[in-house]
Amino acid sequence: MPDTADTAAALLAAAAQQGPGDTLRILLLVSIVGGALLAWFLLRGYRNDGTDGTGDGGGTDRDANA
Repeated sequence: MPDTADTAAALLAAAAQQGPGDTLRILLLVSIVGGALLAWFLLRGYRNDGTDGTGDGGGTDRDANA
């Protein structure tokens, strides 16, 4: 039994010295998801599908008053 306790203590000590692996993994995942959401948010403003949101299908000419 003492060997098992020593082995478990050694394994726990080794596991505590693994470094910032989990933190970096979470940071990478959050940055990828954030980048995708930012790209979606920015690119949806450049969408030009021929409608101006009124439902009539006609886009407005932004330079008409220029």
